[in-house]
Amino acid sequence: MSTIHINAKPGDFSNVVIISGDPLRTKWIAENYLHDFKLVNTVRGALAYTGYTKNNIRISLMTSCIGIPSMGLYSYELFNFFNVDYLIRVGTCGAYQANIKLFDIILVEESITNSNWANQYKLRKSYRPRASKDLFDEAVNILNERKIKYHSGKILCSDVFYNLDKDNWKKYAKKGVLGVEMESYSLYSNAINLNKHALCMLTVSDHLLNKKIATIEERVSGLSKMVESAIQIAEKFANK
Repeated sequence: MSTIHINAKPGDFSNVVIISGDPLRTKWIAENYLHDFKLVNTVRGALAYTGYTKNNIRISLMTSCIGIPSMGLYSYELFNFFNVDYLIRVGTCGAYQANIKLFDIILVEESITNSNWANQYKLRKSYRPRASKDLFDEAVNILNERKIKYHSGKILCSDVFYNLDKDNWKKYAKKGVLGVEMESYSLYSNAINLNKHALCMLTVSDHLLNKKIATIEERVSGLSKMVESAIQIAEKFANK
């Protein structure tokens, strides 16, 4: 059935979806890594596609747009109404730690937040949803097999992009938080609440320490190592 945010039909989605914040990135992945794909959602420009990998495994792609609430509604609808079991986020982030470089990959083990989104669960602020172990372990295996350097640990999932307190990030860096993005918290929370599976993979697109930043073009298409790895992960869990 269609929902108010997704106009796909029953069966249009694979049980595994790679989800990206940017519709142009979603389109780029479809055009460069899938064949025989079809557009299955256009509502609000949140493009979604279903097609086949080079190994002829059927997977889907979805756009979450920006922010915890947006990821919250799209992941909920995919999990709850479209029989999706696995969501793999491929996104970008800002790095906090000196040993992390531009375009390094981060696997998010657990997500912390400054958002009030999780108040619906009536849990304390200390609640830190984690990645699904099966997806996380497979990601580690694939990145190691491909000899791709990665970092894993905590990420800050923030409601705020332009923080008026320019040094706010430093208190998180001192606690070992690897960096900041804007979607993992609701993704992980929904997966846990609905007994589904989720993983957030990030490519560093800017750095709070050295002020390096990727271009708009690099944010769309400069993420090939992460995307290729995510597709391999998706293939492992897709219904054959």
